[in-house]
Parts: sequence; C-alpha cells; structure tokens
Amino acid sequence: MEAELSTHLGYKKHESKPEGQSNSRNGYSQKKVQGDFGVAEIAVPRDRQGEFEPQLVKKGQNRLSGLD
Repeated sequence: MEAELSTHLGYKKHESKPEGQSNSRNGYSQKKVQGDFGVAEIAVPRDRQGEFEPQLVKKGQNRLSGLD
C-alpha cells in the first residue's frame, strides 16, 4: 500500500514533495482484516487530504480472501 500511496502522490517516501503540491503523507491508520489465515492488524498509509483509496485493501473492507 506504500507503493500505491507513492503513485497517488507522485513521489516516494522520504523524498521532497513536488513543488506546488499541497497533498502529502499523513501517517498510518490501524485496520483489522479477517481472512483465511485469521485476524491480522495492518497499517494503512494516509494522505492529508483523504483522497487516497488503497486498491489492495479498500476503505471499509474488513475481509480478505486468497491471501496466505
């Protein structure tokens, strides 16, 4: 999900954000997901403007299938 956020923002973690860009990284949110393996807690990266929509584990999704 870190790579997804880098693509969304246009720069990698620990790099300077592009000039004129107002959106930036803003820490992580903890999330519990249920899968075939049991319950796991993951850290989902956030952006300041709340526009980032992760594709691997979407907002509001709490069940994963097919992950080992």
